[in-house]
Amino acid sequence: MKKINMKGMRKLSITATAMVAAAVMALAGCGSSGTADSAASGSSGSAKSDTFMAAGLFPLTGSMAYLGPANIATMKLAQKDINAAGGVLGKDIEITSADTSDADHADQNTSAAQSVLSKNPSFIIGPASSSVVKNTYKSITSQNVPMLSMGATSASFSGLSDYFFRTVAPDTVQGAVMGNLIAQDGVQKLAIAVFNDEYGTGLRDTIAKTASDAGVDIVYGEKDTFDPTETNFSSIATAIKASNPDATLVIAFDQTKPLLKALASAGVDMHKLYFVDGNTSDYSSELDAGLLKGSKGTIPGVNPSDDFVKRLKSTGVDLKNTTTYGAETYDGIILAALAAQKGGSADGKTIQANMAAVSGSTKGEKCDSYKACVALLKDGKEIQYKGQTSIGAFNDAHDPSSASIGVYKYDADNKPVFDHSQEGSVPTA
Repeated sequence: MKKINMKGMRKLSITATAMVAAAVMALAGCGSSGTADSAASGSSGSAKSDTFMAAGLFPLTGSMAYLGPANIATMKLAQKDINAAGGVLGKDIEITSADTSDADHADQNTSAAQSVLSKNPSFIIGPASSSVVKNTYKSITSQNVPMLSMGATSASFSGLSDYFFRTVAPDTVQGAVMGNLIAQDGVQKLAIAVFNDEYGTGLRDTIAKTASDAGVDIVYGEKDTFDPTETNFSSIATAIKASNPDATLVIAFDQTKPLLKALASAGVDMHKLYFVDGNTSDYSSELDAGLLKGSKGTIPGVNPSDDFVKRLKSTGVDLKNTTTYGAETYDGIILAALAAQKGGSADGKTIQANMAAVSGSTKGEKCDSYKACVALLKDGKEIQYKGQTSIGAFNDAHDPSSASIGVYKYDADNKPVFDHSQEGSVPTA
């Protein structure tokens, strides 16, 4: 689950409280020029339409609410940039969104999907969570509405549906990078604390296999999991301490905060922790200074540029020092808009049919903005959009054919600082 504004940090200030979520929902409920309350004409993705509507399925509450502000800001920025360049097919685009919460709120997952589908969107961006995608994708794709996840990294989603895409690499890539990182750091005995979630166990399995193949002994957590609703982690922390690991890998979302405190209380070495995209976060306000110094995390995707972060802030949304999946969200919306422009219609079937081509599958001319790409399309040229993420063209499974994995190291303030990126190729399903 894929950016940190490294000036202030990157991924999560994982402090999205109910008050923050409520504020974000207020932002989600409106967007410029005919957004949340406007309904596009036509029927569920199949009717020919010249009005492009992007619908967002974002976690504005629940354990992943820290992603909400960046999701909303990115959608607003994409709308602004597209409309400034003449819109799609000569008309301003519209946006709408709904709160999916997290996988523990399945009813809200499905009601959010139905809410945006009722607006007859051309395209849906999100959800970010693999488990929430699992709860929603059939109702969306059955309506011939293409959806693109900016953060659902489950390896089992490669080739999930003809109408499902993603701008983030599957866990096979992040897992391999993390497993090798752990082995290269000289870890001999690894403990793993992971929640029982589609994302968590899938990523755990890939990391464990990669690390084991490199000679690392998994002393705890190869099969053990904890419930995502767990709040008391003392017994888990005690068990991890008893396994006497050299390092501990933590795979979770907002559950990470109480888990870290339990690990510290149990005497686990907090300087030798590993985090993944779901929790490579700013813990400066949660833990004693220096407690995590030297620990590492990985996040699929690019570290967003200072200019992009500045532009996100210009939308007026309080990012809470988190730009996670901002680049992936932005590029997903731009790709869908370009697909509509190329195909000559804003209906779902047309967008689905042209997504791979505008991403570069036809080896067209490279362009790095909606404006530049539209100009090439109007000249009758094939394009290869290279935006904020610089991912490779969609492969046959609708995964990016190549993508970056960022490696972060914690500083003395318990903030993750970008260290380097590793490029990874994505296997085709």
